[in-house]
Amino acid sequence: MNFLKLIRYQNLLMLAFMQLIFRYGFFKIQNVPLALTDWQYWLLVLSTVLLAAGGYIINNIFDQDTDNNNNPNSVIVGKSISENQAYNLYGIVTVAGVLIGFYLSNMIQKPGFASLFILIAAALYLYASSLKQMMLIGNIIVALLLSFSVLIIGFFDLYPAAGIDKPQQMRIFFSILLDYAIFAFMINLLREIVKDIEDIQGDYNQGMNTLPIAIGKSKTAKIVCVLSLIPLSFILYYINKYLIEVVFVTVYLLVFVVGPLLFFTIKIWTATSKKEFHNLSSLLKLILFFGILSVVVISLNIKYNA
Repeated sequence: MNFLKLIRYQNLLMLAFMQLIFRYGFFKIQNVPLALTDWQYWLLVLSTVLLAAGGYIINNIFDQDTDNNNNPNSVIVGKSISENQAYNLYGIVTVAGVLIGFYLSNMIQKPGFASLFILIAAALYLYASSLKQMMLIGNIIVALLLSFSVLIIGFFDLYPAAGIDKPQQMRIFFSILLDYAIFAFMINLLREIVKDIEDIQGDYNQGMNTLPIAIGKSKTAKIVCVLSLIPLSFILYYINKYLIEVVFVTVYLLVFVVGPLLFFTIKIWTATSKKEFHNLSSLLKLILFFGILSVVVISLNIKYNA
């Protein structure tokens, strides 16, 4: 149980769910030619999850003092698990994730792709050890890594099969994957900044240089409010250009993505308490969940109403 808390298994389940949704809720339904077999794709998901788990573990190791200030009841390293044990776990899951990546890269005859897994592991370590202390840089790195977990599906499952059948169709599917990666980046970037506002006291005590510490909670919240208009506009543009005639999909996005995001935009402007920022951070997680799930709704409409 302590290990599950250490790796933040709920976030890892979300990551795995997101990757599985694209294969079985989109590509399979559309009969898209794919490079990986089912069990190889599960290995890709496992590799991504293991690397992310390693990132959470090393982050917890470096964040012991900060977590004692922000969330003392949730601290694992140094209490339930020793720092040495945490480092051992970090090494095991990270090495396993990279090795699986090497195997898959050779299976699709793209050995150079193995470097992607090394870069992800290195980025997660650098984030935990130093980058997260740099204003906005750490937030952007985390958001990029989540969006890359969407793009890596295209690199390993779509791109190697691109020349098999209907290359133009494959480019369209990769473009859709890219759109969702951009969406995941924007929502997660907002969430990372909101989490910084929530944890401002502990971060300040540890000498970190986050945006809320530099300019204050109120100004940061208002910046987040303005930034949230970007994904909101992005989604509305997407609906108007591609989905406006597909009534069910449009209603789904308006109710489960646009509506909650608009609510977030309004509430973040006046939010002041730690609890409010925590709730808004959780809301962004739900928006990301329903946003990713929309690919299934779109896919089923394409299949049965085309």
